[in-house]
Amino acid sequence: QVQLVESGGDLVQAGGSLRLSCAASGRTFSSSTLGWFRQAPGKERDFVAVISWSGDVTNYADAVKGRFTISRDNAKLTVYLEMNRLKPEDTAVYYCASKYGSSPSSRESDYKYWGQGTQVTVSS
Repeated sequence: QVQLVESGGDLVQAGGSLRLSCAASGRTFSSSTLGWFRQAPGKERDFVAVISWSGDVTNYADAVKGRFTISRDNAKLTVYLEMNRLKPEDTAVYYCASKYGSSPSSRESDYKYWGQGTQVTVSS
């Protein structure tokens, strides 16, 4: 069992930055692949970024590539999402999720555990 708790969401102006954190509990954290997804109002949940258990493989959605950075600290059982040059279209509830195995999947259905989400609002 893995429990995930996101934090760091806020209201920020376009062009600003935020860092989201996702604190995990559970002995399998260090061997789990972790992802960030987001859901804007009235839309489906979309993939944002993923990081392998070792941290050496990352992948990003095209919409955030070059602006967002995913990282993890296995000693602290935490995964981060550094978001820069934020745009109004980045407004969404951001979720972290974990899956067993090393493949850095972007498919929502591959992830077993989910956090409750944290709201990010970017004003123009």
